Amino acid sequence: MIVERAYAHVASSDEGEWPWSVPCVRQLVAEGLRFEAPVTFLVGENGSGKSTLVEALAEGFGLDSWGGSLDWRYATSRGRSVLGERIRFDAAPRGRRMLGSRAARKGFFLRAETALDALDREGFGPDALSHGEGFLAAFREKFLQPGLYVMDEPEAALSFTSCLELLGHVDRLVKRGGQVVCATHSPLLTALPGADIVEVGDHGMRRVAWAELGVVDHWRRYLADPRSYLRHVLDDQERPAVRGRPRYSGVV
Repeated sequence: MIVERAYAHVASSDEGEWPWSVPCVRQLVAEGLRFEAPVTFLVGENGSGKSTLVEALAEGFGLDSWGGSLDWRYATSRGRSVLGERIRFDAAPRGRRMLGSRAARKGFFLRAETALDALDREGFGPDALSHGEGFLAAFREKFLQPGLYVMDEPEAALSFTSCLELLGHVDRLVKRGGQVVCATHSPLLTALPGADIVEVGDHGMRRVAWAELGVVDHWRRYLADPRSYLRHVLDDQERPAVRGRPRYSGVV
């Protein structure tokens, strides 16, 4: 483990403003976020604040908010986010030297929105590799040394089998002393044995078992009976068939 806890402070006059108004950020300010395993997954709906959290954690460690490793920063006037500026860490015994010296830090921030550009800068250009292959190349070549590795929805570029390969890379990384914090929607990734799962939402943050995750329950139900979900979103489900013409069945 590199870090044991993340926390932040906010002036009382700012409490009603974004991002301090986001429930998970309010809880981070009030209690901090303790890391209880080398791999932590943050899971929640779009807009829950999980990406806000992982971006701020990356920034607090010294990584660029747009992604990449510690030895590169985007040529942009964009500074750290207001939350990223306030993030502080309690170091684990193995991480004290790393947090005490920027030169000693190792890590990488991989976010879906800027992944292609970050991978191109890191030597895994999209001309040579597909998006998903570039992700996996980064894991093979950059996620090697003990350090803090932050990911925002890496499954966006990966197939089912590639997600399984990613888990193998993550497992090897933590066995070498690395630590991973990952925001995700993926039941596949969060099933990694020994990982700590934090569900983010209107309630703030809470630890849950994999089998209790809402996204796991939804996927089980959907795969068992897709129509039970699709009937709520597809107009065709409620539209009567045109006289003399059967409703489209999906068979051509």
